[in-house]
Amino acid sequence: MFSNSLLKITTPALAITRNVGKCKFNWFNEGIQYPGFKYYPSAADFKDPPYEPSKLFRVRRTRPMKGLPHWEKNILKEFKLDGKDYAVIKNIPENNQRLWKVKHTIEIIPITFPDGFPKENDRTYLKENGELRIIKSLSPVEEQLKLSEEFSKLPARMDGDTLRRSLRKKWLNGYEHFV
Repeated sequence: MFSNSLLKITTPALAITRNVGKCKFNWFNEGIQYPGFKYYPSAADFKDPPYEPSKLFRVRRTRPMKGLPHWEKNILKEFKLDGKDYAVIKNIPENNQRLWKVKHTIEIIPITFPDGFPKENDRTYLKENGELRIIKSLSPVEEQLKLSEEFSKLPARMDGDTLRRSLRKKWLNGYEHFV
């Protein structure tokens, strides 16, 4: 029926090659390498501003877990964000990579220490804006105790009896006589 000449496949004179893996631009020496990513600044004389990163994050879930893929649910469960209101998480590269994967479901607030770092026996509370405040402990001050003892031993101090007599005189005579 058909002749072999019609089915004969001819090879083109040009060989088509793909440029897979070839880089058109040489950007290897450009950019600033950070842990986990490379930043390409717009100006050649770019310098990082001084910045002290926070040691801890206050992470709060903003979306429900329903409808999320299982790997995102597992990350939220590892951070214990499946039922609690918020979690305090260390600012380390491993945690940052996992937080990056669920960034659309959480809110991250860096924790600041306006009262300084708490000591072992300090009581603290964490505000919603990320401030970790130290609750001042009420303890007697040695100097105040010493001053109150000295005052109680003074002979010229006004004790209760003297105060009662003075106030009774003011009540009976009126204030205009004592001015």
